Amino acid sequence: MTAALTLISHHLCPYVQRAAIALHEKGVAFERVYIDLADKPDWFLNISPLGKVPLLRIPQDQGEAILFESSVICEYLEETQSGPKLHPADPLTRARHRGWMEFGSSILADLWVYETTQDPEMLESKRNVLEAKFGTVEAELGDGPFFAGSGFSLVDAVFAPIFRYFDVFDAISDSGIFDGSPRVAAWRKALAKRPSVRAAVTEDYPQRLMAFLKKHDAALLKMERAAA
Repeated sequence: MTAALTLISHHLCPYVQRAAIALHEKGVAFERVYIDLADKPDWFLNISPLGKVPLLRIPQDQGEAILFESSVICEYLEETQSGPKLHPADPLTRARHRGWMEFGSSILADLWVYETTQDPEMLESKRNVLEAKFGTVEAELGDGPFFAGSGFSLVDAVFAPIFRYFDVFDAISDSGIFDGSPRVAAWRKALAKRPSVRAAVTEDYPQRLMAFLKKHDAALLKMERAAA
């Protein structure tokens, strides 16, 4: 049976992972179609206004509707699908959660530079920025295991792909980014065990990310070679 929804994906995209996690948490059946962002097919460019993933294809009585941008997709799923609520009921708390989701996006922007830069000084600069931002998150966290306590939320869906990067980075070298943030470190471990988080990527994600780092001749890998 064909799934009602289709998630247009890229194997490494953290924004795709957000949408996949939300779909899994909601228990929504969906299919995934992977594209190569370095060689975008025409059919994809025809339906993606920004030329980016994720896209969610939603069948309609006539044709289909296309949603783009991960935050929009997640909000749509929250509003239209049954299953556990991923946003707080209280409007003020919900707005604060949306703010922390944006904060997670700012971390992803820093991570992009951190993983692609060939400059060791820039790498160290971004390491310091990331450490400081996770320190800010540390001050917001409670006893866990998730962002807002026992309930999984869209904030968790945003940060889980962020932490996944570090599963690979830590195998290269110890950055110490989380040393001063024990609550963040515990949150990271809890998210890594979540079935929806584990299902958001293919099993070869670590190999794909390592290949990406090598392709960009990343300073992270230069540090590894220097240490060796």
